[in-house]
Amino acid sequence: MGVDYYNILKVSRNATEEDLKKSYKRLAMKWHPDKNAVNTKEAEAKFKQICEAYDVLSDPQKRQIYDLYGEEGLKSGLFTPPSSKDRDFGGGRGFKFSTRDAEDIFQEFFGGFDVGRGKSTGGGGGGGGGGLKKAAPMESKLPCSLEELYKGSRRKMKISRIVLDDSGKPGTVEEVLAIHIKPGWKKGTKITFPEKGNHEPGAAPGDLIFVVDEKPHPIFKRDGNDLIINQKISLLDALTGKTLNIATLDGRDIPLTISDIIKPGKEIVIENEGMPISKEPGKNGNLRIKFDVKFPSRLTTEQKSDLRRVLGRKTE
Repeated sequence: MGVDYYNILKVSRNATEEDLKKSYKRLAMKWHPDKNAVNTKEAEAKFKQICEAYDVLSDPQKRQIYDLYGEEGLKSGLFTPPSSKDRDFGGGRGFKFSTRDAEDIFQEFFGGFDVGRGKSTGGGGGGGGGGLKKAAPMESKLPCSLEELYKGSRRKMKISRIVLDDSGKPGTVEEVLAIHIKPGWKKGTKITFPEKGNHEPGAAPGDLIFVVDEKPHPIFKRDGNDLIINQKISLLDALTGKTLNIATLDGRDIPLTISDIIKPGKEIVIENEGMPISKEPGKNGNLRIKFDVKFPSRLTTEQKSDLRRVLGRKTE
């Protein structure tokens, strides 16, 4: 029979639509790759399998073919559901099998909650009539260096929360959570751990939310997806040129040769050397170098006359 979708979703063969939804919600949240920093590859495969199983079993046509002919029969496209009008089995028009994208199914369920980027974009319409109200979320800042947000990092955070035992008595538990910071995340990005917040009597457990905060950097300033450096340069170098080495946040050196005259406030842009763009892997913003020309504080009479002689020949 190939893959056992019922076993993957941990439901019986006569599971109702409600049973499928309940099981899918629990398993998809548990195995989402972004909630499994240690075994991401294994989680990714399991997550896709869970979504495929739900996609098949929640669709009456697909489920009917699967129950009769198994996974191979379903994917072969040779069989139409017994309920179809033409009842054309084995080699007729067939039934075109296609799986929906795993993330699309996940999004439908969690109403815009994007575990990958750690954002919650608006609720998803509550839990359906008569459900328990949810305890207030626990929110805390997650200070990140610009280097971490440039390269990405994996963090382990020790948390403490209130849980209720079987008798409803509150107690404190400590837990270590793995957080996968993606390259390019911005200040304000939210990483949500559903139901990892405090428990309250008569309410569903609250969520735990980490909010990314950016630590100030001594050299770089972030502007959206761009990085800005204020580069000091002497008046002599500004007029005659110089080769600079610009150190990046991941430890590389970018040689920058200045041949044009640098006027105060001039900006040079190096494309694709800014912050990674989290929604477009492989793309970066720009690195913008703003020049601060250092003028000498005093000149001798001789220096002044030398400058007049040199610069006075050709003025623009």
